[in-house]
Amino acid sequence: MSTITALDTSDIRFPTSTMLDGSDAMNPDPDYSAAYLRIVTDSDDGLDGHGFVFTIGRGNDVEVAAIRALEGHLLGRDVEQLLSDMGATWRELVYDSQLRWLGPEKGVMHMAIGAAVNALWDLKAKRAGQPLWALLSAMTPEEIVSLVDFRYLTDALTRDDALEILRAAQPGREARRQHLLSTGYPAYTTTPGWLGYDDAKLDRLCREAVAEGFTQVKLKVGANRADDIRRLGIARAAVGPDIAIAVDANQRWDVADAIDWIAHLAAFDLAWVEEPTNPDDVLAHAAIARGIAPIPVATGEHGANRVMFKQFLQADALSVLQIDASRVAGVNENIAILLLAAKFGVRVCPHAGGVGLCEVVQHLSMFDYLTVSGTTEGRMIEYVDHLHEHFITPVEVHGGRYWPPTAAGSGAEMRQSSRAEYAWASRV
Repeated sequence: MSTITALDTSDIRFPTSTMLDGSDAMNPDPDYSAAYLRIVTDSDDGLDGHGFVFTIGRGNDVEVAAIRALEGHLLGRDVEQLLSDMGATWRELVYDSQLRWLGPEKGVMHMAIGAAVNALWDLKAKRAGQPLWALLSAMTPEEIVSLVDFRYLTDALTRDDALEILRAAQPGREARRQHLLSTGYPAYTTTPGWLGYDDAKLDRLCREAVAEGFTQVKLKVGANRADDIRRLGIARAAVGPDIAIAVDANQRWDVADAIDWIAHLAAFDLAWVEEPTNPDDVLAHAAIARGIAPIPVATGEHGANRVMFKQFLQADALSVLQIDASRVAGVNENIAILLLAAKFGVRVCPHAGGVGLCEVVQHLSMFDYLTVSGTTEGRMIEYVDHLHEHFITPVEVHGGRYWPPTAAGSGAEMRQSSRAEYAWASRV
């Protein structure tokens, strides 16, 4: 038996605002940051579990404090017991009667629980000697369903529905695994499209993206309509007619503004419009989806929980569902969201614009392909070319595709030297 001996937390901030990396209409000066957690045990194997919550600077210390608030639940606990029933572990943390009041199931506390859950999954995968995607994909339908809390979902997705989806995906799973290993998983890049980049940099990065094999790029929009039209013109000229261009407004507009603004951008053949309005406003997204059809609406990076995703799907408020590795309460809740997407026949294209998100969310998409949806058609994972060098197992993207990680764990573990160098307390 081994026990948890420490929750080692760090406030890590990278000064990405100096180069305007990550800049958009609502967040002009982000500093990519991580409220970082290392779950330490007294096991002889020396393995730790790593997880984090992505933020963009100020407030990262608040998220770190929320993670520390979980010490009472985890310190001294039997590691084998926690890892053997991750469904029960998830429910214990999420349904704490007092912590839950801070949400419920949303905000900094819910994301802190996600960091802990993800760190436990990282530890579980390391102990199994497998990358997380492979560990999850080897589970039986019954084992996967046991991870999901169906409370509040049964009007859209029941346990039996989930079992039916998972059993239907079992045939051909090994063939898909071999295909994944040999061809990778499709990616698109946001690297060219940050709003603070000048026109020359936008043009250069778009051309480089095409040369690197990406079939879709994404541009930030929403600050100035004339600028958006000019920038989309530059991007379209750079990538040519056969490369898809998506746009992301980062919650900038009201309903009428969104519909009118997109009408002026539609000539550039948009692949989707992302986060056009407040991320909690299901009905506004549904109205925008009707108003800009057939251009798809994409959203989800700020989706607080599985219930919000259920409502978006029920209301036909999105056509591209964007999970995020650190926004909801970890792997378990993201599996519930993947099952909801499969039930409604909606494609999943994860958000990964942030430090460490590419490393972690790839595992969920690969699991989805192998075990849930059984397809990559119309699906791709966001890629941004920032800060991967700080991770023990940095993401591998080439030829416009993610290549399946082979190292054990979730990919969340950051280098100790990077954690020390970019610790906020040491720089203030």
